[in-house]
Amino acid sequence: MMTNLFSSFDPLSSVFNMSLNWLSTFLGLMLIPYAFWAIPSRWSLLWSSLMSTLHKEFKTLLGTNNPGSTIVFVSIFSLIVFNNFLGLTPYVFTSTSHLALTLSLSLPLWLSFMLFGWINHTQHMFAHLVPAGTPGPLMPLMVLIETISNVIRPGTLAVRLAANMIAGHLLLTLLGNTGPSLQYSLLSLLLLAQILLLILESAVAVIQSYVFAALSTLYAGEVN
Repeated sequence: MMTNLFSSFDPLSSVFNMSLNWLSTFLGLMLIPYAFWAIPSRWSLLWSSLMSTLHKEFKTLLGTNNPGSTIVFVSIFSLIVFNNFLGLTPYVFTSTSHLALTLSLSLPLWLSFMLFGWINHTQHMFAHLVPAGTPGPLMPLMVLIETISNVIRPGTLAVRLAANMIAGHLLLTLLGNTGPSLQYSLLSLLLLAQILLLILESAVAVIQSYVFAALSTLYAGEVN
């Protein structure tokens, strides 16, 4: 029995005090070499088409002509969507519902953008702190607001992804725990609700991955 609802997200399994739950993040990496020698399937062709579309869109958002600059953000999208879908598998640890992973993705990205911008485009970064057309008396206040909004960006990226992933899993867990106490006539409704929620969670897994990657791309485009 769970001591509380959130204990279902605790990394419990361990060997020599080392958590094994995070190994689920690397399970799918064993399947990647298969794509290099196998005949492309419809799924692989669909994935290649999706990656090409994301590459073109991220290139537009970046607004730069640097070749290969979108590979980072397409890779981040691939990593997050892979872990999101892996977490929908029963009895598999959902790594993207923890701030340990989401902050590890957003904080280094944001920090690298800031260092690059302030070192190479200092005047451009200062200009971003005061929007065009701001009255003189409001400039100090706007600088403070823009600075705070800039500092909390990695936190909002991480919390948005983790909160959206954990919310759906909590709802699925709550509904699943009510199954043993329901009558047989209501089990079909519970099963239908669980299937619909699983479809919704699949959509959320893709959307949140895209939102994380797209916002990271926008933040990178602002420092150029």
